[in-house]
Amino acid sequence: MKNVAIWIAIAIVFAIYNTVTRADRDDSGAVVDAGRIDAFQMKVGDCFNDSTAMTSDTEFEVSSVAGVPCADPHDNEVYAIFDVGVDSYPEGDGMSELAFNSCLKRFEPFVGKDYESSSLDILPMYPTLQSWKQRDDREVICAVYDMTLAKLEGSVSGLGL
Repeated sequence: MKNVAIWIAIAIVFAIYNTVTRADRDDSGAVVDAGRIDAFQMKVGDCFNDSTAMTSDTEFEVSSVAGVPCADPHDNEVYAIFDVGVDSYPEGDGMSELAFNSCLKRFEPFVGKDYESSSLDILPMYPTLQSWKQRDDREVICAVYDMTLAKLEGSVSGLGL
């Protein structure tokens, strides 16, 4: 009986921690207070800062991001979210290339400038083989960031940067 009480207490503490550290959204869905955003709860227009893993040169897995209001200085802005339309997980760098090329098609309509002329770059986030198999994850998230790594302020939508 004591073990059950301990597990219940741990679950309650975990739930409180997740609630306290989660980003707050207003009625429109915009982030109004900084906090964690689950990768599967991200929305177009969300702004977030890099984690240590994201700034490394190696591939990384993202389960959540540090969401911030777009009016605050931030590293990235989500501009597209979609499911990939392939039946099996691409081999090698196939998923990375598919995600980047799909994000590239959506870049100019959002930014207002073609990719080659822009001061912004693309951060594609895409399913891992494990999430593909275990969670039926097909979602790609496209975000933009400043190539000089300067902080963005406000939305870059339509600014032609």
